[in-house]
Amino acid sequence: MKTLILVDVQVDFIPGGSLEVPDGDRIIGPLNRVQDRFDLVVATQDWHPPDHVSFASNHKGKKPYDVIEVHGMAQTLWPDHCVQGSKGAGFHPDLDSNRIEAIFRKGTAREIDSYSGFYDNGHLKSTGLAGYLREKGARDLYFAGLAADICVYFTIEDALEEGFKAAVLTDGVCALDAEGYEKKRRELEEKGAAFVSTGEL
Repeated sequence: MKTLILVDVQVDFIPGGSLEVPDGDRIIGPLNRVQDRFDLVVATQDWHPPDHVSFASNHKGKKPYDVIEVHGMAQTLWPDHCVQGSKGAGFHPDLDSNRIEAIFRKGTAREIDSYSGFYDNGHLKSTGLAGYLREKGARDLYFAGLAADICVYFTIEDALEEGFKAAVLTDGVCALDAEGYEKKRRELEEKGAAFVSTGEL
């Protein structure tokens, strides 16, 4: 089953949002054009409580992009973003969401961050996405969304670990750090991920 995974195509990650990805809105057109070429479309959604550990505002004397240690892991501190129920947590208003069959929310636990759509950063808690995809018979996964070098990257990494085939829609992703993404792209290619444009579908 050909499946599209839309990763965090949310207001706070597009230009004008609290954690904007440069040119992040340019992926919307390609994604809207190709959704009907997939048998299944699902989405992930960052969904943080206001007191989330990843928010710099919750750490006295810290500022966004500082790095601290949480549960023995490095934790980048971010501007407040995708707070549960807020406008910024909603999907991009121009994204066609009618074909999204299921939404998997992540980052809901206050004490640990969750970049991947499959697990939190400590791999302590599953979102249920892997089991859902297996139940649906989905094996060939195509990924798009924001940001390519963070949440999309870690979601694909987990998908490969779970035994799924993974392909990235190159015009359906944007990176927060374009230079850093090139390194991560090479890592994903070495692990077996494919990279295709929406025009190649």
